[in-house]
Order: sequence, then structure tokens, then C-alpha cells
Amino acid sequence: MSEQLKVKTMQEFMAEGKQPEILFWVGSAGSYDDRAKKISRAFVKLLNSANVDFAVLGSEESSTGDVAKRAGNEFLFQMQAMMNIELLNGYEIKRIVTCDPHSFNTLKNEYPGLGGNYDVLHHTQYLKELIDQGRLSISGEGYRGKRITFHDPCYLGRANSVFDAPRNVLAKTNAELVEMKRHKKTALCCGAGGAQMFKEPEKGDMDINVLRTKDALETSPDIIATGCPYCNTMMTDGIKAHEKEDSVTVLDVAELLANSQGL
Repeated sequence: MSEQLKVKTMQEFMAEGKQPEILFWVGSAGSYDDRAKKISRAFVKLLNSANVDFAVLGSEESSTGDVAKRAGNEFLFQMQAMMNIELLNGYEIKRIVTCDPHSFNTLKNEYPGLGGNYDVLHHTQYLKELIDQGRLSISGEGYRGKRITFHDPCYLGRANSVFDAPRNVLAKTNAELVEMKRHKKTALCCGAGGAQMFKEPEKGDMDINVLRTKDALETSPDIIATGCPYCNTMMTDGIKAHEKEDSVTVLDVAELLANSQGL
């Protein structure tokens, strides 16, 4: 499957004496998690379809340090960040696009203070840009009549006020978009942020991801759309907890777009 995907590294671009239009920051989940890898592939297929000259860092990419920082290890965060900034500045990177809102937030808001200044976009913002420029035309009818509800990732929505881009992109699928009661500014966390992804939940009446999935199921959706690999995992687990795997699927915005194009 990955053979026909065209993905060049920054080293290859440098060897040719060229600069890419964007650097695709894949992120830890998008690189290692089997489910999240599908999101990375879907996004690459869309980039190839739009003839975007993009690069990845490949084996040179390291964690942004988001998890270390949220878990309270500022020293580790600064070490990871400084290594990445040195690499990015060495390559003279200008624009970075990522499918991970945690990487997006860290690169955009926390790297400038350490000497890393880049134009950072979430993949839904970049997809909207490609559609607006006419480089990516969405014409599929596969989702017409389907009900899609979008779950706002905390670090995209409430932390960075990016609400419209994912919805504008989803509207191109011709599906019916339905909003949860708690959405945009009042959206509830999926339960994975702040390094919570990597620990067991505390005792309580209900896990956050199960509660958030309940919000989504109240809209009677066919699909829960996400814009974050961690939200994707949490909502998928929530669907299993509610025993709705047969009737509801969880897909990233990039996957929905790639599917509607038959990519």
C-alpha cells in the first residue's frame, strides 16, 4: 500500500538544492500507531493528488516534547525542542503542516520562545487552503445522506480557536453535518490531552472518552469525525464501550476527504 505513495525527505530535497512547499510533521502517533498511520497515509494521498511538493524529516524527526511538557518535565521538553529547532532552522523550514493538534500547538506557540519561528498549520487548515486555491477538487458523492458529527480537539479548538477549517472541509463531502450540544468553544475533551493518553484514568463514575462519545451518539451519527490521532483512539474506544462499532465509525477529516475522492 505504501509503495505507491510519493514521500521525499528533507535530506533528498537538500541534495537536489530545493526547498519543499511545506514540511509534513508526522508526529509520534502518525509515525508509530497503526491506526494513526492510516491518517498519515490519507493525508499524503491528498497531498500527492494536489501535486504538493512536500517533505518529511523521516528518521530525523523527534517528538515535539508536548507530552514531556504536559507531564511536568520541562527540562526534557526543552532538550527535545532545542534539537528539533536546530534541525528545522538548519533546513531553513518556513511552513509546517501536521495532523496532530498537540504538535501543532507546541510548534506554533511554544517553539518561538526557543528560537523556532515557523508558519504552522493543522492539516484541516491546509486542506481548506488547497481546496480554496482549486488545487484539490472534491467531487465524491460517497457520503451524501450520511450524518457526520465533528469532535473538536482541545488543542485545535479551544486552545487555538480553529473551528471553521475542519467543518468547511467536511462540508465538501456532501454529508449532513450535525453538531453535538458541546461543540466549538464548549467542546469536551476526549480524555487524552495533557499526557493522560499514557496513563490509566482515575476512579470516577465514567471515563471522559465514554462521556464524550455519549455526546456524539446523541446526534445519531453514522460517522464521528476527528482531527487528532489521540481523539481518534479515545472516540474509537468510546464506541466500543457503548457497543456501537457496527453502526458508527470514527474517521479523521483527511480520511473522509481521501475516501470521498476514491484515493
